[in-house]
Amino acid sequence: MEMTTRNLHLNSKVDNCDGVINRNGGDMTEISVPLSHSGKRMPQIEGGNLYRLRDRKVLLEDKKRLCAWALGTALLGTLLMILHAELCPLIYQPGSRYAFIINCSISMSTGCLLILIVAFHYKDIRLFIIDHNQVDWRIAMTSRRVLGISLELLVCAIHPVGTYWEVGVPAPIAREGVEVNSSNSAPLCVSSRHGEALLDTELLLSALMFLRLYLVHRTILLNSKVLLSASYRSIGSLNNINFTFRFVLKVLMNKYPARTLMVFIFLFWLIASWMLTLCERQTQEQTGRMDTALWLIAITFLTVGYGDVSPKTSCGKVVCLFTGVMGVACTAMLVAVMTKKLALNKGEKHVHFFMMDIQISKRVRRGERLHQSFSISHVSN
Repeated sequence: MEMTTRNLHLNSKVDNCDGVINRNGGDMTEISVPLSHSGKRMPQIEGGNLYRLRDRKVLLEDKKRLCAWALGTALLGTLLMILHAELCPLIYQPGSRYAFIINCSISMSTGCLLILIVAFHYKDIRLFIIDHNQVDWRIAMTSRRVLGISLELLVCAIHPVGTYWEVGVPAPIAREGVEVNSSNSAPLCVSSRHGEALLDTELLLSALMFLRLYLVHRTILLNSKVLLSASYRSIGSLNNINFTFRFVLKVLMNKYPARTLMVFIFLFWLIASWMLTLCERQTQEQTGRMDTALWLIAITFLTVGYGDVSPKTSCGKVVCLFTGVMGVACTAMLVAVMTKKLALNKGEKHVHFFMMDIQISKRVRRGERLHQSFSISHVSN
């Protein structure tokens, strides 16, 4: 009896250590026992990782949204600039109220674009801090990042401001025997009274607004399935692959080579043609018209160069030179795509080589038969 009582007492202690209490002759009640010492708190590693993953997902969605808004704002400002350049010499005069309103709209869109760019990089820095498990944001502000942000803000801030010089300046009055034609005096919404330097500056600022299209590659990157796929990212991290636009472009060229090249060539053709007309308007030549510019850009892009039309201004020559370089690059990519399309795949190679082996074996057998017949005829003779 004493041995049995002692064993029961020990079993009750063991049950208490496991978190089970024996009450009222056999009722078992489970309780939770902390694994750490009393008064100490375990770090919530798994919970912290979950919070980081959630914050990372939210920041990626914010970056996608901000990049889409920035691209839309950049395209709006560029379209307003094109509309301003096309309508100003023909519909309204430089320094008029309509010119001032459109130019103010371009400036307002530029300001909104700069705010969106700053907000995007703020989200990007927060995402960098989460990915690298850092606390101080100044660690993310490397010299390369600061230079990139500054250059990006400078590019997005470029827009024509020549209309502001025309505010308060009276329009030219036609005198007797003198015909005033503002469309022949200036290619943009700036009168020639301010000098040739202001006209060239306004032309350069208008052309450089197309640099805002760099936001297209960022939008493609943030909305690509390659970046959003967890499988891609996990396998890429194991192989030390950086998910940049270069990698996404390679994936697109492998999956949709013809579609990607055709879209790029078509957009480049239209943009370069309009820039050529913008440069050549002040010369009053054929290249200042859109139809002639489309023809000149096409033959320059294809590296044909008939010589029937040619640019007259320095700006037009630079546009044609850049078009020729892009034409050579696109031709090389097109040759690579066509070579890949015309090459036999694995199944086609198997069928082709199999049929070639059959034909070769038939030729060998035919040669053996001819040799045997020749030898038999020789022996009989």
